[in-house]
Amino acid sequence: MRSLGLARSGERLSVLCLGAHSDDIEIGAGGTIISLIASGVRLDVHWSILSAAGQRASEARASAEAFLQGAERYSIELGEFEDSYFPDQSRAIKDWLIGVRSRVSPDLVLTHARNDAHQDHREINQLTWNLFRDHLVLEYEIPKWDGDLGQPNIYVPLTAKAMDRKISLLHEHFGTQRSKDWFDRATFEGLSRLRGVECRAPEFFAEAFFMRKARLL
Repeated sequence: MRSLGLARSGERLSVLCLGAHSDDIEIGAGGTIISLIASGVRLDVHWSILSAAGQRASEARASAEAFLQGAERYSIELGEFEDSYFPDQSRAIKDWLIGVRSRVSPDLVLTHARNDAHQDHREINQLTWNLFRDHLVLEYEIPKWDGDLGQPNIYVPLTAKAMDRKISLLHEHFGTQRSKDWFDRATFEGLSRLRGVECRAPEFFAEAFFMRKARLL
């Protein structure tokens, strides 16, 4: 399988990470962020969470800072939109994202998957495609009760070290989520192991994404 890298060691890569909730980016793309930094890419990240208030805001900021350790530059922006009601807040969320767009010009946008069963996630995906039309967009996946996992077409192999760091940071920073039956090592490692099988990852783990459009030349 031929690999097409996002950036080589020493090259700069600007990334906009969009997440509806405070742990979404870490679950869906945290290993990819860790791996890019570890590979020597000069990462410039704008990390945007739409719903993070109270304790979830503290968790979100601390987690983002931990995942972005070693990045050349980053900024973290937290919104306070009401969890589970994003479709009803679409106009306000769009205005918020327009503000984000006015401040950053990323090479890559990481966002929720189009067919995600969570209404907040789908709303962010729709607005991403509405507002970021001149960018490479990769959609990450979030395991959940709904059973909405699909057939991704882009894979980022992870080292065992990167996989372990991702899971350790998730458990360290999201105390409010530890009581949930799906928030454990077996879930995160199991999905990444399956994605690793699908792309023949050298160290067996991978994160997977959906890519709707790309321009190669």
